[in-house]
Formats: sequence, structure tokens, C-alpha cells
Amino acid sequence: MEKTLVKPDRIHRGDRIGIVAPGGPVTREELQPGIRFLESRGYSISSAPHLYAQKGYLAGDDENRLQDLHMMFKDPEVKAILCARGGYGTLRLLDKIDYSLIRDNPKIIAGYSDITALLLALYKMNGLVTFHGPLVKDLTKNENRNMTTFLELVTSEGPMELDLHETTCLRQGRAVGPLLGGNLTLISHLVGTPYMPSLRGAILFIEDRGEPLYRIDRMLTHLHLGGILKDLAGLIAGQFEDRGDDSDIGHLLKERTYDTGIPVVTGLPLGHGDLNLPLPVGLRGSLDTEKMTLSVLEPSVSS
Repeated sequence: MEKTLVKPDRIHRGDRIGIVAPGGPVTREELQPGIRFLESRGYSISSAPHLYAQKGYLAGDDENRLQDLHMMFKDPEVKAILCARGGYGTLRLLDKIDYSLIRDNPKIIAGYSDITALLLALYKMNGLVTFHGPLVKDLTKNENRNMTTFLELVTSEGPMELDLHETTCLRQGRAVGPLLGGNLTLISHLVGTPYMPSLRGAILFIEDRGEPLYRIDRMLTHLHLGGILKDLAGLIAGQFEDRGDDSDIGHLLKERTYDTGIPVVTGLPLGHGDLNLPLPVGLRGSLDTEKMTLSVLEPSVSS
């Protein structure tokens, strides 16, 4: 059972933003454009001590990556935490995280791809609203619009609404429920662990990269066989980049949800593409295919 919902405080110009790498390794050259952009917007930067460490496909030892994450939540000067990149490795930290430390020091934390594991675990264990949004490594994508939109979300006092008219409606309907989701591969791997929140009554959003259609099929079928898809209030598919074929993912989504009756929309620009719209994880949303809108029904951060 999820904890009581906890919203992090909004950030302001001049606040300090911490950068961690809980997954794969990253270089200074890859992060410098994003760091310079954040500084140009008036934020100061705190880089984790092991930010540029590397141990094979990981950004250093599990212990050091975990230490960096704990340090950023503990530091009162750090008001928000951004992840450097995805890759792989976040899943390895979930059973070692000090969730009581994070519960006592709730903060904005954002990322996507491999970071999905951390976002969902923090929501499940602490009720913390987290943010599926940009990584520092690709802040300069889309002429900085991804980060600009994210900053608008985490500094705003009001709710948000996304226009879905450029997406495709696969099944009509209206759904209200918590917005949960992220990378489909990580969601599939979290199922059956203590760190996966219940998706009953949720509006699930999914995205992925480099997965051919048959593997996307396998993951959706896993959710179908587990009874998870039929318990959803709605389903939103983001970008599925580099699939290696031109097969119709919309057809697959309709097929795998044929017995649910839930509204299904595909083509929302979130995930690994150039445009990655940020979404708060855990807040109640409303999906309306008649109006073609996705609304977050309350502010994403507290004042």
C-alpha cells in the first residue's frame, strides 16, 4: 500500500540543484552543456563526488552511487536533484536506499529511462511525487525546451494540461487516476518486487528505446497476464525509439488491451525522442479523449 502523498517544495531562481549518476557512467564533456544551461537560468550546481566514476557499465560502485544519492537528499542546500543519464544500474540500489532519510528530506528528483526504477520506488516507499523528465546529459535536446518545460512545472503554483490533438486515440474514454509510469522495460522488471506501486486505477504512461516490437509485445503481455492492464484506468504510450522496424505499435496496444475497455492514446512526446514532456509521478490526472487533453489536477509541488 502506497504512503500518504508527499509533494516536494518548489524551486526558485538561485536555488542549488544536485546532480547524481545512479545508473550508467557519464563524462564531463557530456554534462557541461546541461550544467551551463542550468547556471544560465540562475541555478547553482552541486556535482556528486562520484559523478564521473566508472566501473564497466556502471557509474562506479553501488556503494558510491548510493552514497551520492543519500548525500544530495541530506544536504539542506540542495533543493532539487537531477540525474545525469540513464543507462543501467538504478535497479541495483533500490534495496539499499535509506527511505527514511528521503522521507524526512523530500525533494524534487527527475529523470527517465533507467531512472524509472528510482522514481517509482520513491513513490511506492515514501509517497514522494517524483518527475519523469529530462536528464542532464540531454538537456540541450530540442533547443533546451525540455528543461524549460520541466522548470515551468516545478516552479508553478498551478496544475498543468497537455493538448493531445497531435496524438492518436486508439480507444475513446475518460480516465481519472494517479499518473504512474516511465520506461516499459523497467516497469516490467519492477513487477513482483516491493518497489513497484500498485497500478490499480492508474493512468499508466510508457515509453522505451531500442526494443523491437516482439519484445514490447512480450512486456505488455507480461502485464496482461498479470492482470495489470485490466486494472488500469487509462494507458498513454509515449515514444518508442529505435525499434528497428516500422511495425504498428498502435495495433499492438489495441490488441493487448482489447478486454479492458480503457481509453488508450499513443504518440505523446515523452521518452527518448527530442521532445520529452515532463510528467509528475503519483499525482492524480485526467485523460479525456473527447477533449483530447491530459490534465494534472493539482500543482506538482508545494509552496
